Amino acid sequence: MGGNSLLTVLALMLVIEGLLPLLSPAAWRQVFARMLAMSDGQIRFVGLISLLAGLTAL
Repeated sequence: MGGNSLLTVLALMLVIEGLLPLLSPAAWRQVFARMLAMSDGQIRFVGLISLLAGLTAL
């Protein structure tokens, strides 16, 4: 993957991640409140699943 493609992917990720706080700040707060209540192991599991989903999509 070239440098330009990587920047495009990172930019798209930022756009997608910015949609929830823009469209529904209350839901965004709830997501973070739930994450704060999770244990480190649960957060790592969510990270692993996200990583595997991204690799699968690639």
